[in-house]
Amino acid sequence: MAKKAEVKELLEAGVHFGHLTRKWNPNMAPYIYMERNGIHVINLYKTVAKLEEANEALSKIAASGRKILFVATKKQAKDIVAEKVSNVNMPYITERWPGGMLTNFVTIRKAVKKMASIDRMKKDGTFMTLSKKERLQVDRLRAKLEKNLGSISEMTRLPGALFIVDTMREHIAVKEAQKLNIPIFAMVDTNSDPRPINYVIPSNDDASKSIDVILTEVTNAIAAGLEERKSEKQSEKEGGTEETTAKAETAVIEKAEEEKVAVVKAPKEEKAETVVEKDAPKQTKEDIAPVTEKKEKAAVKKTAKVDSDNLTKIEGIGPKAAEALTKAGIDSYAKLAKVNAEKIKEVLTEASSRMAHLDPDSWPKQAKMAADGNWDELKDWQDKAKGGVEKL
Repeated sequence: MAKKAEVKELLEAGVHFGHLTRKWNPNMAPYIYMERNGIHVINLYKTVAKLEEANEALSKIAASGRKILFVATKKQAKDIVAEKVSNVNMPYITERWPGGMLTNFVTIRKAVKKMASIDRMKKDGTFMTLSKKERLQVDRLRAKLEKNLGSISEMTRLPGALFIVDTMREHIAVKEAQKLNIPIFAMVDTNSDPRPINYVIPSNDDASKSIDVILTEVTNAIAAGLEERKSEKQSEKEGGTEETTAKAETAVIEKAEEEKVAVVKAPKEEKAETVVEKDAPKQTKEDIAPVTEKKEKAAVKKTAKVDSDNLTKIEGIGPKAAEALTKAGIDSYAKLAKVNAEKIKEVLTEASSRMAHLDPDSWPKQAKMAADGNWDELKDWQDKAKGGVEKL
């Protein structure tokens, strides 16, 4: 576990300096210690407590395998964020927040794929078949994409959390994360509103020293989470190898014992089979027909059950949402009833950002009624419910 931040260390870095008193946000009052020379002073004891809380949460997210997107486009923070965050292999935005980065993630991914296709062109020689002017245009496009999206090229899904330096400057990122219910961690100064932030770290977000010391603590916590994940995977792998070896040895012993038993009992069993065959009455077509008919009916019944699980019968699920759920393996009422709304929201958002507005809170409840065959109860519920219809 990374060492905890100390008040003295934060004090030396100037983390306690806030903004002018006339520029303050009243919602930051709980984190302000005093006013001195017209400037608010942040309570560093609360900063330490909040930083520890944020670090613990970030460590858990990193240990779960999810990515944490860092956002800092101000001049003082750019280089610090790029250096610190690249050490823990996390994505970051330091140039300009591309509008729709989260809410229109599918389009952003297309731009990243375009960058990858240009790299492939250069490797396979296709790039050299272009004219000089076209090569120049492609190079400029590649440089632009690298500048804006290079750090998120490996981010194939929406991040597990956002870490923001200066929430007032990155207000668009805050709104997008709020819309998609993505947890927000942020350095919040005395002129900012802490209410939309899930994990507030009250601190000076203008001084490079202050940003450096906070980012150091945060990235150390993430590194600890990644190390924990790595050790867990290693132990699982070793445990799995030992288990596989033990199973293989058991199987060999059991097989050897079965072969011994078979050699001893083979003559008697052969004789018994001969007697049974001799005494057993022959089966006629009339005996076989009912059995075959039963099997066919069972097969038809099973097929009918699969076809009856039409997810669009659930209020709020349209054809596109049903298709996304089916692709994710949620293809029946019973499965949908067991999935929580948060997981459904994540599946829909990853399939298409245009479905991020759908509210799946009632879907498991409706699916439970459908799975139990309570169609009348489901219809009554849907008649009383309002909204929830997919609009794409």
